[in-house]
Amino acid sequence: MKTNNIKKSLICFGLLALVGCTDNFDQVNSNPDGFTYEETTQDFNHINGPFKTMFDNVMVNVPGWKYQVANDLSANNWGGYTAAPGFDGANNLSYAISDNWNIWCWEAAYAQVMANFYKVERESKGKYDEFYALALIIKVQTLHKMADAWGPIVYSKFGTTDATIAYDSQEEVYGFMFKDLDFAVEELTKRIDAGEKSSFTNIDRSTYKGSYARWVIYANSLRLRLAMRIVKVSPALAKAEAEKAMSQKFGVMKFASDSFIVTKNVSQHPLNVASGEYNDSRMSADMESIMGGYDDPRMKVYFKESMQFPGQYKGIRTGGIMGDKTLHQEFSNFGKIINEDKQVVWLNAAEIYFLRAEGALRGWNMGGDAATLYKAGINASFDQLSTGGAADYIANNVKMAKDYIDPVASFNNGVAVNKVTVAWDETASNEVKLQKIITQKWIANFPDGYEAWSDHRRTGYPKLLPILNNQSAGLISTELGVRRMPFVSTEKDGNPGGVATGLAKLGGPDTGGTRTWWDVDAPNF
Repeated sequence: MKTNNIKKSLICFGLLALVGCTDNFDQVNSNPDGFTYEETTQDFNHINGPFKTMFDNVMVNVPGWKYQVANDLSANNWGGYTAAPGFDGANNLSYAISDNWNIWCWEAAYAQVMANFYKVERESKGKYDEFYALALIIKVQTLHKMADAWGPIVYSKFGTTDATIAYDSQEEVYGFMFKDLDFAVEELTKRIDAGEKSSFTNIDRSTYKGSYARWVIYANSLRLRLAMRIVKVSPALAKAEAEKAMSQKFGVMKFASDSFIVTKNVSQHPLNVASGEYNDSRMSADMESIMGGYDDPRMKVYFKESMQFPGQYKGIRTGGIMGDKTLHQEFSNFGKIINEDKQVVWLNAAEIYFLRAEGALRGWNMGGDAATLYKAGINASFDQLSTGGAADYIANNVKMAKDYIDPVASFNNGVAVNKVTVAWDETASNEVKLQKIITQKWIANFPDGYEAWSDHRRTGYPKLLPILNNQSAGLISTELGVRRMPFVSTEKDGNPGGVATGLAKLGGPDTGGTRTWWDVDAPNF
């Protein structure tokens, strides 16, 4: 890890308040080379400019070290995807939550994405609403991760002139996000129906290439993800929002090519920095146990064979006892999708099929039965990765997760915990069917750790090996794992009144063991 970057002073939330209360907006955003405001508005350049930074920071694409501390040393580990050789101290991996790491996720969302969203909103809302619609979708994609990680966050009050910037509860944030998606979908659909040519072509950094219709499909698919997140705490709203996504005229993602993938100007996948430059990230023991047990053909796309144990895929136990870094450094590094494809995926078609499968299992109108949609999700994942063998894989009713063996440190060994086969069994209980759905969704979503972590908290699946080195001083259960991130120090210093409103709406202590609104201790069915 590049520790000197972590020691730099942060952009505190006060900067965002400054952006929000700036009366001389045109002067603050004037071009230093002397172009007039009128000249910068030609071809919508005054609106297009902020989008690059937004695209780069939704998944914290750049720089790579920031991705490591904002994503990999938190959600990627807690969601069971990655582990770090040699990280034995008191840190996120041992549940001693590190503000110095987690603060960068907050910074990327607010100082990078939301500060630039605010610029777009000021220049486009009510005048060029096609750009405002696009910015709203990116806003929801960004802030749903924040709400899922922290619980209460700043949403409706962002950019206000208030001395204290109040937090919204997680429940309130979800309501706002559904409304923002409503506006975006209605606005873009109206323009499609009118035969309007897209204005996004020059700013869209994804494989969508500015297509209004594909952005609507993405927004509908994102709505479906959000709907499922709240199913245990607000089942009626979850069902209504999920069926709204399905019934909208453009529908949700159906093909691998519908997946939202950022490719433009992506020089490398950000995970490649942590794994290649720093040797700080490797395949997890959970991935070895589950994918290895299935003999999953996607493993060779996700990972490389261990250099230390040729012919084997070897993972590291998350929260294990590592010892010297060199002991595990030559375990399985990341493969083609990280090192060659350089694609940053925000949402993929496979996930949408698994969401629909779960919805069908719950009796929602998802355009198919659970079994058919489950199999379609696996096929979509194999298609996205250009991996053969899907039919045989789907039919497997014998293979399941295998025990984990650490060949250099046996005290990290663990008995397999996620014991389900791949093949759909119509006679199985809904609980077993859900475990199969979420396990396959987990595999298909790699390396989106925030989604994996959220699903694990919501459903308990896939079952993950418990950590061996809990240093949370009793604040976080080894069995349940990290439930949220504590509020960051820059907020406590720069917006203490706002943090107080967040604490009031959290309903528990500001620790990593407190459950958020949708994370309820209740059965899945």
